Amino acid sequence: MKDHGRLEVRRCWAFDQLDCLSEPRQWADLKMFGVIEAERTINGKTSRERRLYIGSIAPDASTLSQVVRAHWGIENKVHWCLDVALNDDQMRARAKNAGANLAIVRRLVLNLFRLDTSKRKGGIHTRRILAASSDSYRETLLGLAGI
Repeated sequence: MKDHGRLEVRRCWAFDQLDCLSEPRQWADLKMFGVIEAERTINGKTSRERRLYIGSIAPDASTLSQVVRAHWGIENKVHWCLDVALNDDQMRARAKNAGANLAIVRRLVLNLFRLDTSKRKGGIHTRRILAASSDSYRETLLGLAGI
């Protein structure tokens, strides 16, 4: 696949020969282990990364690659946005349930920005700044405009 100025080749293998793993019985319902290799060429320089997986799914390389891609889709769509636009990784709330409560609020805010149908341009980070500084935009996001 070629995207963002790089050429990337992915390979996936899935195995059911679990006796080569160290203590495979420690994982309940373990049925497979797999390897996904990503080879990237950027500006003529090639790098290779191998990621190892264990799972309770059937040892099928196609299924494993789809499951891993789906997981990274979530990572890119949700966690990356939470971190970049809402500084999620910088949160240092430690008192009782504060961290969990703030995580819920951040996901709610992210969903409000994604559902925003106004003609305003800009990404989530820009909308965050606008929501912090504009009462009317904040009212629109919360569905309070015109009440």
